[in-house]
Amino acid sequence: MNLWDTITGNDLTREWKAFEARAEALPEEHRAAWNEMFGHLFPYGDFTGRNLMPILDQALGLLELAAADGQGVHEVLGDDIGGFCAALAGEEGARSHRDRWREQVNRNVARKLGRLGG
Repeated sequence: MNLWDTITGNDLTREWKAFEARAEALPEEHRAAWNEMFGHLFPYGDFTGRNLMPILDQALGLLELAAADGQGVHEVLGDDIGGFCAALAGEEGARSHRDRWREQVNRNVARKLGRLGG
């Protein structure tokens, strides 16, 4: 990957188009699960989403293998797709972008209050 692709995000666009093509080849049930998984994994992404690409690749690969083996989505992912995605993103308590923003706001408020009170 060259610097220009990194700056413009062209590499991510190419990867995302490849994910979309792979997802289109899935059966309907698996494609719906992919869309739901993406929705659950998105909050764990950083500003660019670059950190999610390997996770999304593995999730899509799991769905592809399940479809090839004739397994249903619930057999592979269980009934709690959100919980599965949280575990896939790191652990149940993995920090999302909302958590990071909340911590930043709390630090800024504490710093401002410290200046006002001191």
